[in-house]
Amino acid sequence: MAEAHQASSLLSSLSSDGAEVELSNPVWQEIYLSGLRSWKRHLWRVWNDFLTGVVPASPLSWLFLFSAIQLAWFLQLDPSLGLMDKIKELLPDWGGQHYQLQGLLAAALFASCLWGALIFTLHVALRLLLSHHAWLLEPHGTMSSSTKTWLALVRIFSGRHPRLFSFQRALPRQPVPTAQESVRKYLESVRPVLGDDAFDRAAALASDFLRLQAPRLQLYLRLKSWCASNYVSDWWEEFVYLRSRGSLMVNSTYYMMQDFLYVTPTPLQAARAGNAVHALLLYRHLLNQQEIPPFERIFNTTRVPGVEKDCLHHLQDSRHVAVFHRGRFFRVGTHSSNGLLSPRALEQQFQEILDDPSPACPLEEHLAALTAAPRSMWAQVRESVKNHAATALEAVEGAAFFVSLDSEPAGLTREDPAASLDAYAHALLAGRGHDRWFDKSFTLIVFSNGKLGLSVEHSWADCPVSGHMWEFTLATECFQLGYAADGHCKGQPDPALPQPQRLQWDLPEQIHPSISLALRGAKTLSGNIDCHVFPFSHFGKSFIKCCHVSSDSFIQLVLQLAHFRDRGQFCLTYESAMSRLFLEGRTETVRSCTREACRFVRAMEDKEKTDQQCLALFRVAVDKHQALLKAAMSGQGIDRHLFALYITSRLLHMQSPFLTQVQSQQWPLSTSQIPVQQMHLFDVHNYPDYVSSGGGFGPANDHGYGISYIFMGENMITFHISSQKSSTKTDSHRLGQHIEDALLDVASLFQAGQHLKCQFRGRGENSGYRHGFLSSKTVDPKVPTTSTNF
Repeated sequence: MAEAHQASSLLSSLSSDGAEVELSNPVWQEIYLSGLRSWKRHLWRVWNDFLTGVVPASPLSWLFLFSAIQLAWFLQLDPSLGLMDKIKELLPDWGGQHYQLQGLLAAALFASCLWGALIFTLHVALRLLLSHHAWLLEPHGTMSSSTKTWLALVRIFSGRHPRLFSFQRALPRQPVPTAQESVRKYLESVRPVLGDDAFDRAAALASDFLRLQAPRLQLYLRLKSWCASNYVSDWWEEFVYLRSRGSLMVNSTYYMMQDFLYVTPTPLQAARAGNAVHALLLYRHLLNQQEIPPFERIFNTTRVPGVEKDCLHHLQDSRHVAVFHRGRFFRVGTHSSNGLLSPRALEQQFQEILDDPSPACPLEEHLAALTAAPRSMWAQVRESVKNHAATALEAVEGAAFFVSLDSEPAGLTREDPAASLDAYAHALLAGRGHDRWFDKSFTLIVFSNGKLGLSVEHSWADCPVSGHMWEFTLATECFQLGYAADGHCKGQPDPALPQPQRLQWDLPEQIHPSISLALRGAKTLSGNIDCHVFPFSHFGKSFIKCCHVSSDSFIQLVLQLAHFRDRGQFCLTYESAMSRLFLEGRTETVRSCTREACRFVRAMEDKEKTDQQCLALFRVAVDKHQALLKAAMSGQGIDRHLFALYITSRLLHMQSPFLTQVQSQQWPLSTSQIPVQQMHLFDVHNYPDYVSSGGGFGPANDHGYGISYIFMGENMITFHISSQKSSTKTDSHRLGQHIEDALLDVASLFQAGQHLKCQFRGRGENSGYRHGFLSSKTVDPKVPTTSTNF
């Protein structure tokens, strides 16, 4: 995703005007600070969980244990085997009249000790169970009896209703791979894209590194893995994201276009915003109650710019959202003394903003362009903004999230479906350069025709987290909250509701040149991005399942074939994989351009190769990709390990030509699958109009592609492709055509000489944008629209 761009710019983030920046903290101090941050975060969570009655376990479980001990004592049984009598002897002698109270206190102390011991045992057992990753190595689509037993034990030890952080203390720490294994895998991954001389030089550098520097660096990394929750995640956040000095727009943002592709539940912009904001805050409420499993910094979070590095500022709570419309900023309260405002009340406030005819103040209209500027520049200007408009800045940065009410429509249209989706994606990724507050964790974008989308800043979490939230939001605002027959949110307006507060920016004229410069840069960056979105409906996951291969591996090999046809060469390919099996794990890189994949691609382009030969090579390449994916998920990837070794070498002021070469690599092809995590919320079989369309991100370098894809239902795959218009080597639409052709060519291998139960539509048959779609309609009356309140 966008992390590929940030990772490839790591060297530039650690340099200034061509000279390397010396990291001021010694390695011992960095390890100490990592451990301190981990323990502070751990203790805060324990305290917060204790206050909410979640940890160490439910108070009801302690009460049940205490009652059982009292019942046994009443029946003249001693479950403590004499320990309660020992506890009584240690208690003060309060006289005969307090004998029963002394007994109750002894029973309570024994119950607490037994309760804590049982919980500790359960956590240790659960950690041992979650350290087992052999199930990842099993063949696709099969489950051994040992894995079934393991899964049953996990369910038993995790309890009936696990909370958000129930597994956090039980997750194992991410292991530090051996340097020899990571270097071997690295050399294997670059062999397909390097010539013989270049590969020999890389191998020589690797050999010197293993002999001279690796042992010492490994020692420090292992020490960090013992002190900190995760040996790489905090450095990944700091050096890849927060120290990056480039623009956040496009480079460190991605977009979620997972609104319904063929349906708009209501054409009323304010109504859609009201339901969506209400649903998002319902999600936050469930998050605070630890009833859903994403990430804690999704709301109330802002990336605050700094001269050398940014910091993530997270608030415990926020009871308002910041809203942008036609160059003006507003503060909209989301709660009253009775709790969260109803969707109708929120709609009422948004409509007042839309109806407000007042113009933007001087310097206000394009102020948000500063958040798209280089970070050092924005950090310096922000001090002036803070000095002159502290209240307004605090209202924006302290909001639960940012809302942009766009003045233009978006979404799929009958007249030009391809161009309309491309424009929709571009509006979400970059907007107009001054209508998103890119520092916020995410911006909810509501277009004038009721279409929705998200622009998400990448540093605080990865795509599956925001994807989980967005799936819940769409399902809740459409299928549970619903809309009235006239398109408004359900309920009645409240005449006593306070009006939105217009934010006042009393800014000095001296910052006008900075705003103008930031706006020009943002428009240049936005205008250079080429976005292309196309839904492929010749076949989908159902057909791929019939082929008995992994759907992700299938697409990755298709992308290799399509890219080779587009560029005539192979390149390093970045595929993001999750490492959430470990404590505070984030992502790992799967290097999808393997020697096995290259052999398959060359066979496909060789007319002398038969379909059977190509299919055999395809299956070998799939097995290799699956092995790499499973290694990445189980902590045996190479890129995060080599990254951590590089940071350690910089902290030690140790020159490593090999690690410098590794970190200077570029990713011409950056790919990611957007997961659908809550299929029960999207019953596409009964409501096929409510299919979603995924999201995307910018390219990782000037002459590369950014590609994301999502499987919706069983018969559709939507691709999002981005590139730079200034590049003479890339063209998003051209690559899109190559992807479609490659998909059909690979699918034909399985049908040639095989009798598959699943069929697919060939070339020339209707596919892509569904014939006769509805670009805007109200919710189908068959869809349940039960209100949700708390």
